Amino acid sequence: MTAAPKQPLWGVPADLEARRARRGGAPVGQIADLPPFEAGAVNCLRLWSDGPQGQVVVWNDFAGGLGATRARKILEAFEQLTDLCVTQGRRPLMRHSVGCACLGADEACFANLIATSVEGEREDTLLLASLIVPPAMAPLLASLAAQFGLGLRRLCHKAVADLTSAPAPTLH
Repeated sequence: MTAAPKQPLWGVPADLEARRARRGGAPVGQIADLPPFEAGAVNCLRLWSDGPQGQVVVWNDFAGGLGATRARKILEAFEQLTDLCVTQGRRPLMRHSVGCACLGADEACFANLIATSVEGEREDTLLLASLIVPPAMAPLLASLAAQFGLGLRRLCHKAVADLTSAPAPTLH
């Protein structure tokens, strides 16, 4: 009788590499549970990553709310941010589809990266950035996150101000 090869008690799934690649997509919450600013960051990531049609939606929102010149600067930073995540990322940044109500683990990290960068929490921003890209690239990612985040925050504040300043509808 020959002994079976020893395997760890927890086993190794046959699709281990595929599971690792999807790890960041695991749902950790709901988009609706995020503050509007962070939900906006996730929605921008989803739309932008979908390609030209989604990028037009993002452009129109920013240009309509902040003007073409500001939107261009903000979205240049966002394009560099997403490009850095893709080209220098530790692994592919997983995301859910545009209409999905779930919040993925990578999306939650991205939202926190944007939020901490805007709040001036440099150490936390660098830590979150180093989860996405190698540590040597983290300062650049943090800087781009702050540039984009400040523009997104400005857009969110403007949208809230526009909603609260709208005249009440006339009933009679």
